Amino acid sequence: MHLVADPTMAGQVVHCPGCNTKLQIPATLPESDLPPPDALRPRVTATARGPGRAHPSGQPQERKAWKEQDPTNPNANLSFGIGMGLTLVWFLIVFPFQAPHDTPSSSFTTMQNLANLFYKHFTVSFMNTLFFFWAMTICYLKLKKLRHQREALLLDVLPIELGKEINGQNVGAFIDNIYKLPFNLRDSLMVNRIRKALELFEVRQNVSQVSAMMTSQSAIDGSRIMGSYIMLRAFLWAIPLLGFIGTVVGLSHAISGMSFGGVEDVGAIMGSINNVTSGLGTAFDATLLGLIFAVCLNFPLNSLAKHEDECLNDLDAFCNEVLLPRLNDGSGAGGGDLGAIGDSVVKAIAGAQQEFLTNLNELSARMLDYANNLDRRTEEHQQAVIHEFVNNMTTMRSEVEQSLNESMRLSTQYLGGLESGLLGLNGVLEKLGEKQVVVQQVVKKKGWFSRNKSN
Repeated sequence: MHLVADPTMAGQVVHCPGCNTKLQIPATLPESDLPPPDALRPRVTATARGPGRAHPSGQPQERKAWKEQDPTNPNANLSFGIGMGLTLVWFLIVFPFQAPHDTPSSSFTTMQNLANLFYKHFTVSFMNTLFFFWAMTICYLKLKKLRHQREALLLDVLPIELGKEINGQNVGAFIDNIYKLPFNLRDSLMVNRIRKALELFEVRQNVSQVSAMMTSQSAIDGSRIMGSYIMLRAFLWAIPLLGFIGTVVGLSHAISGMSFGGVEDVGAIMGSINNVTSGLGTAFDATLLGLIFAVCLNFPLNSLAKHEDECLNDLDAFCNEVLLPRLNDGSGAGGGDLGAIGDSVVKAIAGAQQEFLTNLNELSARMLDYANNLDRRTEEHQQAVIHEFVNNMTTMRSEVEQSLNESMRLSTQYLGGLESGLLGLNGVLEKLGEKQVVVQQVVKKKGWFSRNKSN
């Protein structure tokens, strides 16, 4: 079984992920062992003899059913059992140091204060201690799984000896090489993801589909890692809450113990006040214990989450920088030929740009046609408006002329008739001028009788 490591790890001592033996990565390599100049990344190789060497090279490896283990969630029963055992051991350790009830608190030793901190509110303290040790056990088991994942990243699952690129002819050899790995390494994220990617490539032989599958698998692994912290965050929330509950219960008991029935007895009153104050101090001890446990749990929990995210990022980087560039599906854009990838990307961009320019020219031509049609229609509409306006003005002018002519004719006739009337009136006046006109005036008198008198 071959291991591969970055040059920054040269000279370090690591554990073999297969047999868990210590190996020292060579600080330098002989000239004959150096990778070819066109290798995808510099690497330092080491050989480990473990269960993975059981199958001699050259013989086909039978592919058996692959049982995928959970790489991040520890066994719940195991973690609870260890946490319960640690809790019982701790309470047995501090049990002999309890102080008698009649001992003043000012004379307590450090161990007596510690024992009273756990035994005064036994139920709440026991639950808090159990949650704390249970959560720390889960963190420890997750840390072991994380170390296992880190060690699995040292595996050379894609040896360059099988081919610089992975295509339809040699992908089976790479898959068989993965099936030769020890069984205790098959629950690692890297081995499982690369196996799934190669098996999909063996069936479909499409690099884009493999890339999409690995992206989806990365999201699944990230969700699985985030889900493994649900129980730990629940413990981190419940521990201080239980401390507050213990404080409330202690306050309730302390206040209920206040008794001032014998007001005349000053000693009894002072004793009651002392009991209340001591009860209040004991009540706040539950909150103190819960807050201490919460702080002690918060830092390792977040540090572990950070390291798991970094491990997942390293795995994503390995798949994108090592696996994908070596895949070649025969379409001229395989991962093994970086120049072909660049050429295909350039051609794709050039084709997209040419198509965009063609579409842009067609759109410009259509816009020009629309503009010409709009100008033509605007001119035609303007001509129609002018023609209609001229026709309406001509009709209006003719009608106005006719109206004016008719008015002038009627006016002329009226003036002629007026002139004739005036001439007749002048003749009448002339005749009246030669005669005396007597005008009779009728006078009407008021009274019983009235008569007309004419002269």
